[in-house]
Amino acid sequence: MPRIERLKRLVHEPLVHCLVAGALIFALWGGGGNAADRSITVTEAQVRGLSGQWEQQWHRQPTPAEVDGLIRDLIADEVYYREAVRLGLDKDDVIIRRRMRSKMEFLVAAQAENEVADEATLQAWLDTHRRDYATEAALSFDQIFVAGDADRARLELARLAAGVDPAAPSAPLLVPRTYDDVPAAEIDRQFGGGFAKAVAALPPGRWAGPVASGYGQHLVRLSKLTLGAAPVLTSVRKAVENDWREANRTRRENAAYQALLDGYTIKIAKP
Repeated sequence: MPRIERLKRLVHEPLVHCLVAGALIFALWGGGGNAADRSITVTEAQVRGLSGQWEQQWHRQPTPAEVDGLIRDLIADEVYYREAVRLGLDKDDVIIRRRMRSKMEFLVAAQAENEVADEATLQAWLDTHRRDYATEAALSFDQIFVAGDADRARLELARLAAGVDPAAPSAPLLVPRTYDDVPAAEIDRQFGGGFAKAVAALPPGRWAGPVASGYGQHLVRLSKLTLGAAPVLTSVRKAVENDWREANRTRRENAAYQALLDGYTIKIAKP
C-alpha cells in the first residue's frame, strides 16, 4: 500500500484521534501542575514489597535485573495512573466507580473485622438467638402408611387397638418402618414439613394418628422423644462469635454509609 494511502487511513482511526487529543492536552498542560505531581519516589519499603511478592509467586528471590524490571513496571503504573487522572479518564467510568466503592466498603469492613467481642457481648447474642444454636429434637417411632384417606386410617387405627397385627394395614412405601433417634429436620425432609412436630405431640407407647405426610396418612407409635438441649456458650462459642462478627460487620457498614449519606443533599427526578 502506498505511504500516502496508509497515512490517509491512519487519519480516520479513532485510536489515532485519541492519541492526538491526549498529546495536545499534554502539551497544553505540560508546564502545568505542581512539581510534586511530577516527582516519583520509589521507597525501599516498596522495593522490598515487590521482591516479597515475586518470591511468593516464583518461590525464589528475584535477580537484580528482575528487581529493576519490577521497579520500572511500578513507575510505569504510577506515570500512566497520574496521566490518566490528569486527562480525566477516571471520570464517569462505571468500572472505576465500582472499584472505588469496593475499596471504601473494604475499609469499613476491615475496621469491623478487627473488633473483638467480650464474653458478655457473646452471651447477650446467644441469649437473643438461643433457638439458632439449640440442639435438634430427636424422635424414635414406628409408622404404618395407610393407602386411603383419614377415615380409612382411623378405621385401621381402631383395628390395631383391637389387636390386629400391625403389618396388616401397612401399604408399601419407600421409607423405613422404624426410626431410632432421628433428628426432627431429617424426619421432615423425608415426610414433609410439620410431620416431626405432629409425631412429637402424640401419646408415647401406643398407636395413634392419623398423621398426614407428603405421601398420605400414617399411623404412628412414638417410643421416645429427646428434646433439643438449650446451648451453653462454651459449647457453641465459635459459631456465636462468627455470627456476631458478621452481624456487627453489616451493622458497621450500614452505619458508616448512613454517616456519609447524611452529608449529602439528595435530589431525585423521576420520569
